[in-house]
Amino acid sequence: MTEKQAPPLLTELAKKFKPSDDVIQTPLQIKGQTAFLFYIKSVVDGDKLQQTVIKPFFEMASEEDFASYIQSMPNRVDLPKIDKLLVLISAGSVIIAVGDNLFLLELRLIKNNEVQDTTLEPTIHGPQKGLSEDIETTINLIRQRYHRATLKIEDIHVKETSNTAVALLYDSDRVDPQMLKKLRERLEEIQTPLFQSGGELQHFLNKSKFTLFPTTLVTERPDRIVYNLVAGKVIIAIDGSPNVIVAPVIFFDFMSSMEDNYHVSAISGFTILLRYFGLFTCILLPSLYIAMTSYNPDILRIELALTVAGSRIGVPYPSFIEVIFMLVFMELLTEASMRLPKAVSGTATTVGGLILGTAATEAALTSTIMVIIVSAVAISTFVIPINEMSFAVRVVRFLLIIYTTLFGMVGLLLGFMGIIMLMVNKESLGCPYLRIPWKSKNEELEAGQ
Repeated sequence: MTEKQAPPLLTELAKKFKPSDDVIQTPLQIKGQTAFLFYIKSVVDGDKLQQTVIKPFFEMASEEDFASYIQSMPNRVDLPKIDKLLVLISAGSVIIAVGDNLFLLELRLIKNNEVQDTTLEPTIHGPQKGLSEDIETTINLIRQRYHRATLKIEDIHVKETSNTAVALLYDSDRVDPQMLKKLRERLEEIQTPLFQSGGELQHFLNKSKFTLFPTTLVTERPDRIVYNLVAGKVIIAIDGSPNVIVAPVIFFDFMSSMEDNYHVSAISGFTILLRYFGLFTCILLPSLYIAMTSYNPDILRIELALTVAGSRIGVPYPSFIEVIFMLVFMELLTEASMRLPKAVSGTATTVGGLILGTAATEAALTSTIMVIIVSAVAISTFVIPINEMSFAVRVVRFLLIIYTTLFGMVGLLLGFMGIIMLMVNKESLGCPYLRIPWKSKNEELEAGQ
């Protein structure tokens, strides 16, 4: 009896992947029955392959029975064109040739499907688990929280080298079709060699290469995702990233914490008020110090003006150099706390900050009031819930310092008005950036029922 030859497609695929030691092309034979397998063993779940394909083959009475069994499997996908087929095999699919029939089964080996803890947006109340680096696990977590038939999952092909899986999630009854179309076009226009996370894709989705304020939001919280689905927004999930992208967004989305939904209205209102107070403090306070000490000390009460002037006795340079000097070192401490190992970051930055503040005041390099202002600015910056907006605010702070240094209080007002005008003229996928969210989340939920 002559041995059957492998189908031409498997031979062609073997040439495409050659030479690679983890590519397996093997026949299964028993009593005149033959089937061929082609897969990459490093990305295929071997136990699942053994239990669902190899073992049943030796238990079936005929090739026809085995072909019917494979045909009925839920993880079978249609055989695509050769380019797409190469991507699927690289991602963990197995080609099974039975007679003249070719089947493609998804048997991907997943080792990164653990659900991550929420680290970027921690809350006291509410869910403490975030998403997963595996896109299917992420979609599963969202599906478990949003039980509606109108939730659609749409696979998107982005033109980049690694063929990273990207999926759009949206509620078809709530989403704006024009906005969805614009987002699809924006994703299709992306030309990049590689991206590996939501943050990188967020950069490519910005309409302008040089933008100050983010137009999409990166989140790791399933509850925030569900609220945004209800609001008619689109979620972009990326395989290999424990975060997703929310679009479109407005400025006020970056100032909201999921903790606001788990408190009574009085407490939520108070914390929101504190948050906006911290926002204006971290943006305006350094510039106000420069304006009131160098240009307009008459704005202050006499007693306070004398106190500020007395604290600067011996400081050898103008107030704007003092402010920039202290803020730059504060930014260095912030970056150090993010980059250092967790075991030493807290101690190193705390001790460094204390030593820096004490030494600077004793050496008359800065005033004691400046140390208080820098501490207040640092604390206020961390009040902003979303990191992308926190980074933008840190840049805005330095821009306003430059305007104030050049033009005093008038420069501060003009600079602040310029920032507001920039935000007014900004949009996120057609949605005005400073649109006021008149409806609360509960009202949006009721409106969609």
